[in-house]
Amino acid sequence: MKNVITFLVVASASLGFSDVSFAQAKPTTSAAPGAPASDKKTEMKAERPQATVLTGRVTSVDAKAGKLTVKTKDKEANMTTDSKSTKAALEKLKVGDTAKVFERGGTVIAASPVKGESKTKAAK
Repeated sequence: MKNVITFLVVASASLGFSDVSFAQAKPTTSAAPGAPASDKKTEMKAERPQATVLTGRVTSVDAKAGKLTVKTKDKEANMTTDSKSTKAALEKLKVGDTAKVFERGGTVIAASPVKGESKTKAAK
């Protein structure tokens, strides 16, 4: 019986001391006084340029290399891509086609040829 009481006292004492040591082991991290709290999601959105839509004539396309040049009314845009799906979309484009290109910071997100007016609409 004496051994059981000794065991319980030692076990409870060691658990009591271990809780205290764990509580002190965790350092507190706080922002510097006066520094605004930052949200990583907000920072990522702010750093990322806005996607734009360009519609113009394709002057150069290399689907395997992922390069596309489109001439709009006021400028010529050179863009690239690494995405397999976007390269597949570039394969559908030919020099001289009119294309709609979604780009962000010089990188092609999506591209598709723009269909011309049908002959029935042009005849009316």
